[in-house]
Amino acid sequence: MPEPILSLVPEPGGPVDWPMILQSALGEPLTRLSSIPQNPVWHGEGDVLSHTKMVCEALVSGGEWRALPDRERQILFLAALLHDVGKAVCTRFEYGAWSSPHHSLTGASMARTLLWLDFGLCGTPEKQSLRESVCQLIRAHMAPIHVQDLPMPERKVIQLSADGAQANGFSNRLLAILARADTLGRVSTDTNELLDAIEFFEELAKEQCCLDAPYPFASTFERYLYLSGDSRWPVPRYDATWGQILMLSGLPGVGKDTYLHQALPGLPVVSLDDIREELGVSPQKPQAPVIAAAKQRAMELLRSRQPFVWNATDLTAMIRKKQISLFSAYGAATRILYLETGWEEQLRRNESRSRAVPQAAIQHMLGRLVPPLPSEAQDIEWRCV
Repeated sequence: MPEPILSLVPEPGGPVDWPMILQSALGEPLTRLSSIPQNPVWHGEGDVLSHTKMVCEALVSGGEWRALPDRERQILFLAALLHDVGKAVCTRFEYGAWSSPHHSLTGASMARTLLWLDFGLCGTPEKQSLRESVCQLIRAHMAPIHVQDLPMPERKVIQLSADGAQANGFSNRLLAILARADTLGRVSTDTNELLDAIEFFEELAKEQCCLDAPYPFASTFERYLYLSGDSRWPVPRYDATWGQILMLSGLPGVGKDTYLHQALPGLPVVSLDDIREELGVSPQKPQAPVIAAAKQRAMELLRSRQPFVWNATDLTAMIRKKQISLFSAYGAATRILYLETGWEEQLRRNESRSRAVPQAAIQHMLGRLVPPLPSEAQDIEWRCV
């Protein structure tokens, strides 16, 4: 049975129980951090685990954290625990110094897998929201100290608020609190500069009306227009899309076909699984013929302005963007529906399929999964099935 992760979160005013944390399923990935070095210019405290402990202690000793509601305290503490877990695989010695490029993105993916498999945070809206709020904080934890250096910093704080709100537990205020603890939980000469940068981030988020909630766009079309980087904003534009293509996203066996049969009977479907079977192409073989055939069928439907379903795993933003760009080129809008279920149910459903995927392959896919965010398409929905 998965471990009860919320028991690791201390009560306001109480101590962090490090023995209990290190004996939990988080013990192994956290202990690995004790051997990961950091640049002493920014981290005079030494290894990553020492830094992580200092960050957690700084967080729980602060009045901001103690004043938060229970759920927000839980999300923040778990994010602080795991915020640098990606350094275990990203740290390298280059140009005479230790660095950890892309550790935030990698860490968010590692945290998602840990929380999903070892703590059962999947399959219900509440578990999904807790997990993805933690992952979004990890993914963005460096943003507050860098926002002031961007050419359009207001776009970044608005984008963070919108993407984070999809998880229904993230806010720019929580992100600022985490960044402040991250800054105070280290030995460095630039602490005051970093704290000033975080203050700038908070004030900017207040000015843009997105410190505690997402920016109030007039419509999902306007939101997508802005978040996708359209330079013509804020000039109002007419939504000229002729219809919507439904893109499914989710691990193999989650129930995408079942959902289609129950909720959208009769709508044309471009299914990569069906095309593989038609062409006799194994999932382990090169997929170029399958993708080419799927794209051709999609273009035929797009040319006739026929809404349809694109049915594939579509686990990352990069993969989804390729298809969304095609739909957009033909004047169609995109709705992404991400489906999720509990892990044991996931495996059971997969085994009952005629085209079952090996469990090891599904776990590998889980390590790459990033649920879709509002900056990707006009409409985004997460659903547990």
